[in-house]
Amino acid sequence: MSIGDTLARARREAGLSITQVSQRTRIRETIIRGIENDDFSACGGDFYARGHIRGIAKTVGIDPEPLIQEYDRAHGALGQVSAAEVFEPTRPIRMRERRTPNWSAVMALAIIGVIVFVIVQAFSSSHHVNTAARDQFKKPSAAASATPPPSPTPAASQPQSSVVVQLAANQDCWVGVYSANGVEKWQGIISAGMTRSWNFTRQVSMKIGNPGGITLTVNGRSMDSLGTQPVTLNFQPGRTVSG
Repeated sequence: MSIGDTLARARREAGLSITQVSQRTRIRETIIRGIENDDFSACGGDFYARGHIRGIAKTVGIDPEPLIQEYDRAHGALGQVSAAEVFEPTRPIRMRERRTPNWSAVMALAIIGVIVFVIVQAFSSSHHVNTAARDQFKKPSAAASATPPPSPTPAASQPQSSVVVQLAANQDCWVGVYSANGVEKWQGIISAGMTRSWNFTRQVSMKIGNPGGITLTVNGRSMDSLGTQPVTLNFQPGRTVSG
């Protein structure tokens, strides 16, 4: 039995219509009908076809892995996807990079402070000596208090050595995480109302199937304007995040 026949039969046994499956998976009805007829041309490529098969299978209550393996045998395994395709940036997301402290300026301010202190001390001592010579019956005035040198500007925080990503799903959303060489690190569907966090210490790529149905924050900053179409985001600690 083919992939499409298996999914169609499981859907009917679960008592679900194509419209109901579409509402639960956020996959268009035309794509679901095509998959049930073993036509994957509307999926947008092997990567998204696997995600759609996985989402539909879980919705109708069957194990998606045998179907994914059958798809790989017929269309090629995930490892055959080129690194350029996986990491191709589609829309840049600019984040401000934190600047390192300007130690030259800090040292210059400290030296200026010391010079001012010495000049004030010397002027104050000279003033007291001249006053004593003019009026030997008067006690010399107390030395003027010296102005302490300005404290060095505190060092700015160094660039973060990791990227913390938090995804809160308002709608069901398929997500895949891959290493820099294209190896799958995690893949699955995050159901509506669920939240998941990642702490990346190395460069990774994240594919999001339903960006319009999620709230995404990176290092505590909300990522806006992700659109409604599937999107790929690249994360590298200490550097600009791109998507």
